[in-house]
Amino acid sequence: MPPISVTIIARDEADRIGEAIASVGFADEVVVVESGSVDDTAAVARAAGARVIQTDWPGHTRQKRRAVAAARNDWVLSLDADERVSPDLARELAGLSLATDPAGPGPWGYRLPRRTWWQGAPIRHGSWSPDLRVRLFHRAHGRHEGPDPHDTVVVGGPTPALQGLLHHHAYRDIGEHLATIAAYSATFAAEARARGQRARWADLLLRPPAHLVKALVLKQGLRDGARGLCIAGLGAAAVLLKYTLLMLPPPGSRS
Repeated sequence: MPPISVTIIARDEADRIGEAIASVGFADEVVVVESGSVDDTAAVARAAGARVIQTDWPGHTRQKRRAVAAARNDWVLSLDADERVSPDLARELAGLSLATDPAGPGPWGYRLPRRTWWQGAPIRHGSWSPDLRVRLFHRAHGRHEGPDPHDTVVVGGPTPALQGLLHHHAYRDIGEHLATIAAYSATFAAEARARGQRARWADLLLRPPAHLVKALVLKQGLRDGARGLCIAGLGAAAVLLKYTLLMLPPPGSRS
């Protein structure tokens, strides 16, 4: 099997990045691109065996492209600092017969099933599940695309799904969840405004309840109990905030 590079972008992740790196012992190398941390993220990552690159923050998508460009190997596993490769997934990844001829048929990317944990429990339904994401890819055929903060890896051709789980330990507490909603909503509004997108009253009136119906009913979020209800409510609030910020004049304008 050709060697795999794991890439992680991080800021203020000293308490979590060590476990992320420890979960990918099968990898040939781990590259951490760190920017602006006020904790010991860089030191912890180095102590865990990663090669650390410290740089500025150009945004999620561009930072992940930087990490891929810095990798020594063509096959890349893009990981977040709050994610863990399960032992089953690690064995599956280590046993893959990855294509080596860039002109060959591939496949050139694989989708990993991600399970998010919230408030100490796995979330199996709602808008967070199922969550299949292309994370393992050949960099000659795959690339991080999309507006911040929700980039995706785009690969030409089929991307088979693996079976082992990628565990996502999102949000240390409710405060971090709310702060992330605020930050990501502001980023969404700025990116959308730059593309010429505008919000209408219909977006504010219809999108949040539509999110609730989809998360709780169509995707059975209620089966996750109180957690499922809270996640759906926070998701609807995030939708409302995103489009409210997009409708309002941008910060600093005189409108």
